[in-house]
Amino acid sequence: MDSEAVEIWTDGGCKPNPGPGGWAAILRRGKHERELSGAEPATTNNRMELTAAATALEALKRPCRVVLHTDSEYVRLGITRWRHGWVRRRWRNAAGDPVANMDLWQRLLAAAEKHEIEWKWVRGHSGHEMNERADQLATAAREAASDR
Repeated sequence: MDSEAVEIWTDGGCKPNPGPGGWAAILRRGKHERELSGAEPATTNNRMELTAAATALEALKRPCRVVLHTDSEYVRLGITRWRHGWVRRRWRNAAGDPVANMDLWQRLLAAAEKHEIEWKWVRGHSGHEMNERADQLATAAREAASDR
């Protein structure tokens, strides 16, 4: 595993929620940077946040140390805390209902398993340069898809 960490910033959102959505991820390692983004015509904020994180991790070609920044407590808490109970309860939440967005949670877990990841929360829309940039990319992807 590389000693130099890959820094990733992700964001996703809809307008309205649910509705058309966009997601984005920025991957940076040393001087190299890559931007990813996409959109869905009918989705939710949470699905776009999960898609951004999963797609970013899937883009890594080999196991890496990763610092993944997200403004979604849903993503951060889901991957670091809640998932253990979900898996133990066969993808049921504490109330016994199927976990929302199970397909994307499973995709994210599969993408994360080969990496050493530090999950960091950043307050959204607070002027953090990379979070703002990810938000702009996600918004642009959503708007471009809506214009088609």
